[in-house]
Amino acid sequence: MARLTGKVAIVTGSGGEHGLGRAIARRLAADDAALVLTDIAQTGVAVVRTKPPTGWGGLEAVAREVVDMGCRAITALMDVRSVLQIQATVAYALRELGRIDILVNNAAAPPGDDRVPVISLSEDAWDAVLDTNLKGSFLCAKMAAATMLRLGIQGRIINVSSDCGKEGYANHAAYCASKFGLIGFTQALAMELAPAGITVNAICPGTVDTDRIDYLGRKSDGGFDAELRAAMLEKKGAMIPLGRVARPEDVAELTAFLGSDAAAYITGQAINVSGGAIMH
Repeated sequence: MARLTGKVAIVTGSGGEHGLGRAIARRLAADDAALVLTDIAQTGVAVVRTKPPTGWGGLEAVAREVVDMGCRAITALMDVRSVLQIQATVAYALRELGRIDILVNNAAAPPGDDRVPVISLSEDAWDAVLDTNLKGSFLCAKMAAATMLRLGIQGRIINVSSDCGKEGYANHAAYCASKFGLIGFTQALAMELAPAGITVNAICPGTVDTDRIDYLGRKSDGGFDAELRAAMLEKKGAMIPLGRVARPEDVAELTAFLGSDAAAYITGQAINVSGGAIMH
């Protein structure tokens, strides 16, 4: 029996072709979890819109991968900023799969108009990031925790923070605020849920080779250059002690561990997956 047999996991932001959500879903399925896959759009959120389309099938493609691995999977379009949509997804999960054991708060706002100095940062851009990254995680965790408590499940809530939740970076004020806030939220919720045996932890990846960093290949004319992206990624990797940027699977491995009974005595932690770039 695999270590997540009989468990049901919700993974938000799991429709991207090269995103953390897909890798996490596949890794949880490898441990025999049933999956509830959600995203705000069927194929995830495009970050560089000039990047050539790949024909990726989004949520349904990830669900087929999970099913092909021998596990159950259901999908739901869900905006993590919407209480009603979260409630509907949780109700759907309970109808179809009967329980919720693991929540992975992976959904995040794509980099965009927020990546500017604070004096140029608009209120709308600030709100878009905080509402998705922080408020969205709060709403999903609130609903999942209430369900776990009602059903007497000693579940796992895993929030995907960032190295930007440990150190501030110029032109990342909204993103850093959301990810620092997510670590504080993780600690507070961990204290509240510990008596029920529910653990709450945060994962803090450094740079990860996903669609979210496709901006590295953006040319001056607005187009996309895959070779430029690869060169910039190699340059970033050379600055990391372990010599490369993270792969989605690196984050997925830690997620699977934190979601398992093997991590039952770990809670309130913010664990780095940064190749040594961050050590606190």
